[in-house]
Amino acid sequence: MGKRVIIVDDSRAVVATAELALDGLIGSGSIEFKSYLNPMELLGALQNGSENFDLLISDVNMPEMNGLELARAIKSDDRYKTKPIIILTTESSEQMKMTGKEIGVTGWMVKPFNDEKLVKSIKMVLGV
Repeated sequence: MGKRVIIVDDSRAVVATAELALDGLIGSGSIEFKSYLNPMELLGALQNGSENFDLLISDVNMPEMNGLELARAIKSDDRYKTKPIIILTTESSEQMKMTGKEIGVTGWMVKPFNDEKLVKSIKMVLGV
């Protein structure tokens, strides 16, 4: 059974692009892929135990809750404290990166992302 990778992004196009980029890892069984368009839906599923992940990839700018708020909420739960989170963003301000580091974010990827870089990052973080 592969490592579980979840992406949360309110853009269906970004989710579809990521899934296409990860097709080789999904097809080989190295990873399982799940996506959420709404961070609140993911947070609820994690809190009630119906969802889990080995790596979370999250957009920053989303309605209802931004990616850093989501990361903070997830990292405050002992079950997910050590789980890696990669932030996808069109912004790359140093202040935002410092906030992410304080929260415990593992890494940053600027959108639009390069497919090879996304695959390489996932392989490196998960060891697949």
